[in-house]
Amino acid sequence: MTTESVPAPHTARPLAGAGPVTTALHPPRGPARPRARALSPARPAAGGRGPVAALLAADALAPALTAALLPAPGHLPPAVLALLVLLQPALHACRGLYRPSLSPSALAEAPTVAGLALLQWLVLTEALTAHDSRYAIGWRELVLAVLTQTAFCCAARGLVHLGRRRAAARRPQSVLVVGRGTLAQQVTRALTARPEYGMRPVGQIAAAPDDGGPLPLLTTRQAVARTVGGHAVRHALFTEPPGPDTETAALLRLFARHGCRLWLVEGGAAAGNAWSRAVGHDHLWGLSVRPLRAALHRPVARAVKRVIDTVVAAAALILAAPVMAACALAVRVADGPGGVIFRQERVGLDGKPFTLLKFRTLSPADEHESATLWNVAFDRRMSTTGSLLRRTSLDELPQLWNVLRGDMSLVGPRPERPYFVAKFSHVHPGYQARHRMPAGITGLAQIHGLRGDTSIEERARFDNHYIETWSPWRDVCILARTAASLLRLGGS
Repeated sequence: MTTESVPAPHTARPLAGAGPVTTALHPPRGPARPRARALSPARPAAGGRGPVAALLAADALAPALTAALLPAPGHLPPAVLALLVLLQPALHACRGLYRPSLSPSALAEAPTVAGLALLQWLVLTEALTAHDSRYAIGWRELVLAVLTQTAFCCAARGLVHLGRRRAAARRPQSVLVVGRGTLAQQVTRALTARPEYGMRPVGQIAAAPDDGGPLPLLTTRQAVARTVGGHAVRHALFTEPPGPDTETAALLRLFARHGCRLWLVEGGAAAGNAWSRAVGHDHLWGLSVRPLRAALHRPVARAVKRVIDTVVAAAALILAAPVMAACALAVRVADGPGGVIFRQERVGLDGKPFTLLKFRTLSPADEHESATLWNVAFDRRMSTTGSLLRRTSLDELPQLWNVLRGDMSLVGPRPERPYFVAKFSHVHPGYQARHRMPAGITGLAQIHGLRGDTSIEERARFDNHYIETWSPWRDVCILARTAASLLRLGGS
C-alpha cells in the first residue's frame, strides 16, 4: 500500500493514537505480563444466514396460516395470499427484525410484530374491499387476524431464537474484547460463563497490562491481525466508542476485511448516566449492548451501491459520449498534440492506489510537479478550454470509467495523491479514516462547497460523517445536489 501506515511483517509497531477509546495502544512497560495459554482456533459457526433464513420462513408462514384459519366471507384470491406471504418479511426487514442480536427475544419483538400485522391487514382490507365487497373483513375478524398472526409469528420466532442459542452454545465463535478496566473484565466473565451467547473470548486489545485479566493482551497491529485470522474472529466488543484516530480506523478496517461484527457494550458509569444513549432491548448478561453499524458492515447495502454505480456509470458514459468526444476534440485543438486523457495516481479504498482519468487541462512540467502541486485552478499556463472544462467539471467525465471498473464510486470521499495523503494524515486526525469507503466523483464535502483550495480538516470531517451515516438514499440526494451545483458552474 502506498499511504497506509502498515509496518513490515518483521516489525512490531505498537498501535498508538489519540482519543478516548482504548484502541490507542502501547507496548507494555515493566515486567512482561504472563501470557494466557494459547487457544486453538475456534471452528467457524454457521454464521447469520441460517437464523435469518429461518426467521424469514417463520414470518412468511405465519400470515399464510392466519389466512387459512380466518373466518372471512370467501376464500382469499391467490394473489392476495402471495402478497400476505411476501409483505410481512418486507415490513419486518424495514423495522430491523433481522438484524443480529446478542439476546433475541420473541416477547420483546411482539409489540413491533403486532403493529406491523395490524398495518398489513388494514392495507389488505382496504384493498380487498375496494376490489370486491365479498372480501370485506369486519373489525372482529380484523382483530382476530392480527392476534392470530402475531401469536403464530412470535411462537415461530421464539423457536428459531431457541435453536440459535443452542447451536451457538455448541459451536461458539471467537471474539475480541476491545478495552480495559472493570467493564472489559465483566464482558470477559459473562462470555466465558454464558455459552448461550455463542462467543468465546480469545484476546483483549488494551493499552496497558495492568488489568490482570485471563486473556492474551494484544498491543500491536500485527498481533491483532494474527489473532483475527488465526482464530477466525467474528465479533469485536468495544467497551468505549471507537475514536477518530488513525490507529482505530486501521483496526476497524482490519475487522471489516475479516467480516467481524462490532458491538458497543455500555455499562458501569455509562449505564447510570441519565443522558446515555438508549440501546433498546439487547444486552449481554445485563450489560446494555448495541451494534456498531458502520457502512463497512452492511454487505447488502454495499452491493446495492455497487449496482447503482455500475448501472448509472454505464448509462452516463453512453449518454455523455457526444459531449466527451467534443471535449476531447477541444483539448486537442487548444493544447496541441499529446494525449487528451490525463492519468494520475490517486489513493482509494483501504489506501490502495489506482489510476484516475481526467481530460487534460494543463500539462505538468514533470512527474514531480504532477504529484506534489496542490492546486492548478489559477495556473497561467492553463488554456481557456482547460479553464472552461474545470469550471464546468467536464474534465472529470472520464472518471465514469473508473467507476465502471470499480476503482471509484459515484459518491464518496474525493481521492487524493499519495504525497498529500501522507502529508494530511500526519496533520489532520481522522484523514486516513476517509479510506474506509471507495473514493467518489462527488461527495458530501463537495456539495457543501469544499472543493479546490478549501479546508482539509473540514473535508475530512464531512467525509467521515458521510461514511458513518451512509445509505443508498443519501447517495441519491448527493448526486441530485451535485447536478444542481453543476448548473451553477461550481467546478474545481
